[in-house]
Parts: sequence; structure tokens; C-alpha cells
Amino acid sequence: MISNAKEPVAWALLLTELDEAREHLEKLVNVMNHAGTIDDSEFAVYLGHVYAHLNRAWNSRNQNNEITEDQWPVFSQFPRDLDPVG
Repeated sequence: MISNAKEPVAWALLLTELDEAREHLEKLVNVMNHAGTIDDSEFAVYLGHVYAHLNRAWNSRNQNNEITEDQWPVFSQFPRDLDPVG
């Protein structure tokens, strides 16, 4: 895992992905609270966006530089080395 002390730029990029996921999840919660409903397609778009950020955070956790254009779609996919807990 990268660290702020050794790879500050990569660390900042990792935190950016997590922050973006948080922001999109907060927006989803606010939309649902305000509207009192949400259809499956809109819900899927919101969650897909959140998952993409979380997936990139996990898949790039050992990368000490910016994600390349070629890595972007691969890193956005669901991790195969992470089991859900709970």
C-alpha cells in the first residue's frame, strides 16, 4: 500500500477517489431523501459511479503514479481480490 510519506502524489490521487465516492454517495442520499423515491436506472447510475471510484481506489492502492488511460477501464472494474464483509 502506498503512503503519504513515500508517495504523496499517489496518496493524494487515492484520497481523491475516496472523496469523490463519498461526494457521489452523499448526493444520492440527498436525492433519495428529497424525492422520497428513485427508479432503478437512476439508482444504478449513482451506485455505478460510486463503485467506479471505490474500485479505482482499491485497484490503484499500490500504484505510485497516476492511472494511465489504458489502466482506467481496468481499474474501474470490480476487484477480484476483495471479498465483501458483513
